[in-house]
Amino acid sequence: MHFAYVTTSDRGATDRLLANVAQRALARGLNLSGVVQTNTPRPKSHHCDMDVQVLPDGPVIRISQDLGANARGCALDPEALERAVHAVAPTVTQDTDLLIINKFGKHEAEGRGFRETIAQALALDVPVLVGLNALNAPAFEAFTGGEGGALTPDVEAVEAWLSTCLQERRSVA
Repeated sequence: MHFAYVTTSDRGATDRLLANVAQRALARGLNLSGVVQTNTPRPKSHHCDMDVQVLPDGPVIRISQDLGANARGCALDPEALERAVHAVAPTVTQDTDLLIINKFGKHEAEGRGFRETIAQALALDVPVLVGLNALNAPAFEAFTGGEGGALTPDVEAVEAWLSTCLQERRSVA
């Protein structure tokens, strides 16, 4: 099973890293599925607008909702997240080289979100890379049965892992 995650401590750094990995993989001609996230700060608010790009060249979907400047709750729009899930799921095939999911988040921890898509990719032996924060680490560990490996959060480490995954897939085929 080729399942890895990256974790960073700087706000937005995981999103930027995964977007960079996707951009470089696409430039190499790899077949990608999944989503990468872009965060745009909102003036006079501690929240940001969260958009996901469906890979490789699908739509950009806003997955956040504006709850007001003083809101403290989660700004994720669950319906928008599900639209992204439904856009990605049919793109995961045996020919997919990598599935990137911007975050194994609360919805995945609760059995929703991209969880089924991740399982589908793993069943096809497609390498899966996700962003992970400490809050959802216990649920991720339970989901993976300890099989999800941590990668150093830099492009070169992720590319080395992916190259190994792809070589192993080719040698089995």
